[in-house]
Amino acid sequence: MTTILEHDDTIVAPATAEGGAMCVVRISGRRAIEICDAMFRGRRPLGEAKTHTLHYGEIVDRDGRTIDDVVAAVFRSPHSYTGDDTVEISAHGSRYIVSEIIRLAITAGARMARAGEFTSRAFLAGRLDLSQAEAVADIIASDSRWSHAVASTQMRGGYSDMLRELRDKLLHLTSLLELELDFSEEDVEFADRKELRDILCDVQRQTRNLAGSFALGNALKEGVGVAIVGRPNAGKSTLLNRLAGDDRAMVSDIAGTTRDTIEATANIDGVVFRFIDTAGLRITDDRLEQMGMARTRDAIAKARIVLHLITPDDPAEEIISTALSQTYIRLINKIDLCSDADAPATNNEHTGDSPVSLAANSNRNMCDTQVAPTAETDRGAENAAQSTMRISAKYDIGIDDLRRLLRSTVATEAVAGGSIVVSNLRHYEALTRADESLARALDALDNGLPADLLSEDIRQVLHALGEITGEITTDDILASIFSKFCIGK
Repeated sequence: MTTILEHDDTIVAPATAEGGAMCVVRISGRRAIEICDAMFRGRRPLGEAKTHTLHYGEIVDRDGRTIDDVVAAVFRSPHSYTGDDTVEISAHGSRYIVSEIIRLAITAGARMARAGEFTSRAFLAGRLDLSQAEAVADIIASDSRWSHAVASTQMRGGYSDMLRELRDKLLHLTSLLELELDFSEEDVEFADRKELRDILCDVQRQTRNLAGSFALGNALKEGVGVAIVGRPNAGKSTLLNRLAGDDRAMVSDIAGTTRDTIEATANIDGVVFRFIDTAGLRITDDRLEQMGMARTRDAIAKARIVLHLITPDDPAEEIISTALSQTYIRLINKIDLCSDADAPATNNEHTGDSPVSLAANSNRNMCDTQVAPTAETDRGAENAAQSTMRISAKYDIGIDDLRRLLRSTVATEAVAGGSIVVSNLRHYEALTRADESLARALDALDNGLPADLLSEDIRQVLHALGEITGEITTDDILASIFSKFCIGK
């Protein structure tokens, strides 16, 4: 069985989606140019072409039948994405044409590439490290300005350079400590303990900063989770539909209509928010509703932001308990019902003394910040990200203000400034292990423990950081990472 570390053969796959106006078929490996010449007819064979050149010609089968007019881009080793000889054939996007080009390449000696195999070869050839390779997949999957920015910064190598610098510092320390072991009988210290402590503290500070950025990075990558919670008929489904701009959730006056969580997404100023409409919270004997409320509590625990809907007739409803890291926003919905007049039939009929205009006029200060926490919350006074707003989801009152408030909870200034933000769970776990080992090393240093114990803790830090960049890895880890890539990348 071929493993990801074996790459002497030549592979082929479409590098773009089929069915469009154009498609690129990528062929890479030791025999890539030879295989392409078996089906490409141009002014001259590709075997005579220089690297980074384009060539117009035709793809023909063994019977001389023309399949398509194409442009072949030649990249010679080691100056290619994979580090191997590579030819990228730009053809029309017909599924038939693409399948014929791939069939002819396989007939000539290539094989179909596995998921992520082109990028895995780039990693193995040293064209990029493992964190950069993972960033390639993140760029392909990015669906917002800021998720793209995080992945782009990582792929450009700034993250890798920082980790490499940290490892170099630690490698210097371990070499000095292990030198002491060679002269243990002479009781000498080659590593100055004060300098050693300063370096360990500096490395710990930087790894903690990276690990601390994961909450933001993961939110930007996966979407900011927003749980919409409240009692039945508070308007949760209406708010979900309003924020998503689509009728994703069924709206009804019947309490308990929503019995399971419903998700929808919206892009607000370059940040994707994942809104989760939950089952209404109330005491009930209905087993389906009880199951729905259990999922509501789970959604609250996982959300970054909790939107708690209440109605004007029940403003004293208890604040929902959330974690210190979560943003809690209390929304008084249905303010259009504060007037006895009938609500207008359509949105934006803000004329005269309609209930919508009356509510809007009485709601000039839409956001009263710093609502005091109650005993039911565990956020405490430290959590300043608490707000109360008055809205009407049905008549679109205050929704733009709510969108602005939601967007303000996601601080993208660091990303805009080019700072490194960790978005990969594997990296976060490795950084956490590195921090734990650094803490043990500092404790060992403070307690005057022998150099061999101190060196072992530092080596654990090196191991954890090396896992991120791929300097320390296994075939199983690589296979797991690259299996998540698409075919052709």
